[in-house]
Amino acid sequence: MGDLPEGDLQGDAEVLHALFRRRDSGSRPGARTDGHRIALVVGGGGMRGAYAGGMVWALEQAGLAPAFDVAYGSSAGAFVATALLLGHGYEASRIFPDDMATRAFVDPRRLRTRRPMVSLDHLIDEILVHSKPTDWEALRDSPAPLRVLVTDADDMTPHALGGLTTAADWRLAMRATAAIPLLTGPPVELHGRRWIDGSIGDPLPVARALRDGATHVLVLLTRTVPELRRSDPTGRTPWWARSIDLLAPGLGAMTQDVRRHADSLDLLSDAAHPGRSGSHLFAISPERSAGIRGLTIDVPRVELASRLGHDAAAAVLRTVDPGLVLAHQRSGVPDDPAAPDDFRDALRSTPRRTGSDRPA
Repeated sequence: MGDLPEGDLQGDAEVLHALFRRRDSGSRPGARTDGHRIALVVGGGGMRGAYAGGMVWALEQAGLAPAFDVAYGSSAGAFVATALLLGHGYEASRIFPDDMATRAFVDPRRLRTRRPMVSLDHLIDEILVHSKPTDWEALRDSPAPLRVLVTDADDMTPHALGGLTTAADWRLAMRATAAIPLLTGPPVELHGRRWIDGSIGDPLPVARALRDGATHVLVLLTRTVPELRRSDPTGRTPWWARSIDLLAPGLGAMTQDVRRHADSLDLLSDAAHPGRSGSHLFAISPERSAGIRGLTIDVPRVELASRLGHDAAAAVLRTVDPGLVLAHQRSGVPDDPAAPDDFRDALRSTPRRTGSDRPA
């Protein structure tokens, strides 16, 4: 695969200005007067979600969370979007390094005993209950709805789940958006259909948000622009994706092929794209890579990704409000004194040439 189309991925700053106007006027979902429909779209990518977690924390710190009318997320992006809607921005920035970068969540050795390599049980039934409690029923009553992207396991078409009425259904939807056969377990059954990872069918649902009537879309990317634009020059498919292909031919490649982002990148980079129809799009991406992949559990690198995501969002937001003071750590929570050396070590060991990393 060659390079994806060039262009300005950031897009139209009117998206940022509209968010700040709403913040400054005290606008709330369900009581808008500006005629806009502003959507948040959060990309997935497993542990790469740490970038988006940091970005969401910056958005919440800036007072912009109530300015969104709807949020979309695929895979890890659905969990991060949930955090924004429920006011858990700081938790979104911490859950990846604090709770998910462990062998309790990701452990290849489990495959030897025919157990899933990635434990969604640990994420949904332990982390999101005890460490980072999530009130799933609050999503039912949220004035800004969540749209969880999933893929039909039988025909591989993308769908958006929303409007669920019970906590049990929301948990199933979140399990479904992250379900990859072999990696996390079998497809998830909900409302009579079998669902798998949303990023397989629609990794970045920008076009869906526009079809649903969004006039402004803010996109949180979990890869750097060079990672999105270029594929792996070696063409190698990771071992876990090859294993999935043995069970479902073609599925393994779909889970890690950066080409799936091409249509969304076209929308973001081409102001005259016919799919935009006068809408305003803006994307935030990390300035550099932390060297993490979808299943990375190296804590310093995952921590670095969260900080890079927060820094990227903070820098963008300060272009509109230069007086913003956005610290990565919550006020009163000291940084780990050993952390700076860890981050410098991670930065020194992170390759500066970036391409499509694996797995997704």
